[in-house]
Amino acid sequence: MPNKRVQATGNSLRSCVAPAIELVRLHVDMLVAMGPEATLRAARGATDTLPIVMLARDYDPLALGYVAGLARPGGNITGMVQLPLELTAKRLELLKEALPTVARVAVLWDEAAADQLRAAEAVARSLGVQLQPLELRQPPYEFASAFAAAAQGQAEALLVLNSPIIFMQHESMMDLVAKSRLPTMFGIAESARAGGLMSYDLNRFDTWRRVADYVDKILKGAKPTDLPVEQSTKFELIINLKTAKALGLTIPPHLLVLADEVIQ
Repeated sequence: MPNKRVQATGNSLRSCVAPAIELVRLHVDMLVAMGPEATLRAARGATDTLPIVMLARDYDPLALGYVAGLARPGGNITGMVQLPLELTAKRLELLKEALPTVARVAVLWDEAAADQLRAAEAVARSLGVQLQPLELRQPPYEFASAFAAAAQGQAEALLVLNSPIIFMQHESMMDLVAKSRLPTMFGIAESARAGGLMSYDLNRFDTWRRVADYVDKILKGAKPTDLPVEQSTKFELIINLKTAKALGLTIPPHLLVLADEVIQ
């Protein structure tokens, strides 16, 4: 097989801001758009002929018109999609399952996570949980003020919704998570490993492998329009038992059995 050039645009805002048209001028054979919607928007704006393999995280490419359908995408875009709303509901359910007596949960969100907030609010009613939405505005975000508001509102736990900017500022938030002593559910595995109580996220190894399968098929001659868009179906629950012990919490045994990773 002749050498092929594939350019991946990463899941940071820095990658999204870089003019995608410059990538096309490198005469690559394909673009891989991973992460937030801005990445795919930039890739599509740069070319309507080169194949684009997406890993759509926290947005719906069908609802936004990037593909005509999941079975028959049409155009030059196909790939993987993680639908965030279902995962948001599951994260809140798992948090409540881990902490059955919790009645008030603070929620960190920004404009990019507005749909996720609505999904959390819908499931909260069925769980008997009252949410305290804490909106983050004008990056860089002032997390200290948000945590102060959570304390003032007597929040008993914290749910952090997924957004590109929150992800980028993840490290600056973790000290506040520890100081607040709020049991926290995240949507990215790194945060649970860094000291958060829990995370529920897609299995990235499996997802990246499937993205690589798309790339391989297209390089061998397949057309994006003939490759159905797939939804991520493998997820991983991570529980930081070390953090739970530091907070004086007892995680139900059945959750520990369900967890894909337990940090001791």
